Amino acid sequence: MKKNTRFLIVAAALLVGTSAQAQHLPKAQHELLATPATVAWGYYDAAAAPVMRIKSGETVQVHTLLTSSPTRLEGAGVAPAQVEQSLRDIYDKVTNKGPGGHILTGPIFVEGAEPGDVLEVRIKAIQLAIPYAYNGFGPKSGFIPEDFGYAKMKIIPLDAKRMVADFAPGIEVPLRPFFGSMGVAPPPALGRVNSAPPGIFGGNLDNKDLVVGTTLYLPVHVPGALFFVGDGHAGQGNGEVDITALETSLVGNLEFIVRKDMHQEMPSAETPTQYISMGLNEDLTLAAKQAVREMITFLMKTKGLSHDDAYMLCSVAGDLNTTQVVDGTRGAHMLLPKSIFTKAKK
Repeated sequence: MKKNTRFLIVAAALLVGTSAQAQHLPKAQHELLATPATVAWGYYDAAAAPVMRIKSGETVQVHTLLTSSPTRLEGAGVAPAQVEQSLRDIYDKVTNKGPGGHILTGPIFVEGAEPGDVLEVRIKAIQLAIPYAYNGFGPKSGFIPEDFGYAKMKIIPLDAKRMVADFAPGIEVPLRPFFGSMGVAPPPALGRVNSAPPGIFGGNLDNKDLVVGTTLYLPVHVPGALFFVGDGHAGQGNGEVDITALETSLVGNLEFIVRKDMHQEMPSAETPTQYISMGLNEDLTLAAKQAVREMITFLMKTKGLSHDDAYMLCSVAGDLNTTQVVDGTRGAHMLLPKSIFTKAKK
């Protein structure tokens, strides 16, 4: 690793430490660390034993780890002292692994959640846990692997004070931290599910709009919902085209609310200013169609629009985005501004 890059990581470490002291996360009712006993490596599973039980309305400060090994990080230039001890412990001690690569914290059992309910997850705060991120691709991964038949990994210093990533000299990427993977247990009949493709349970959505202030809605499939979280991103572009974002470790405050009054088959979300519908399919076109249909259903159900008017509103005011194209199951989402609704539904 070049000396100037190593200096940036050390300097960024000081900035992260200063930021952490000056801007503590709001106090949560529970704290969940990432340890060998509290993570699910590479899977979502209805049979997973809960690592924490909480009540509806409670908040958890949850620690998550980036998805890479200490050996790979050090090989890419991270100083050994900058590799989290919790990551080393998990790589040394966890043997129960699924088919995917994500280290997920959880699952969290939310009392009162039953199949058919919706789990509302309010993202109250997110903080960088380490002063760097990585981005990388492999010879068989990413959206255009035919153009990149080799593997490469890049360590990218994070400036927590200015909230930018120092990608390269003269290139700074604004940071918008979010958890790439948030989900509940899938239906029991699916068994242990690979953590890479997202599904009706949520999971590896890689939706860059799920930042602080956003609320995620997940359909519940098992008692307690069993919530998992991980795959921290300091930032990402829509598409996540090389298969990774600004991969890093994050600490977040998440509030969980059991919604008995909501019933839905797909994950959805909302920000303070927008409604978000989602579509998931191996075919991106079909994923996009599902995202539009989900928004139409939402508008008919919550705004009282006719089927025709809902479709038209999606066309004149909705933004249909490609979420990601690299997780096997591709994602699309539609953003609809709340500001267009000038009066409450009667």
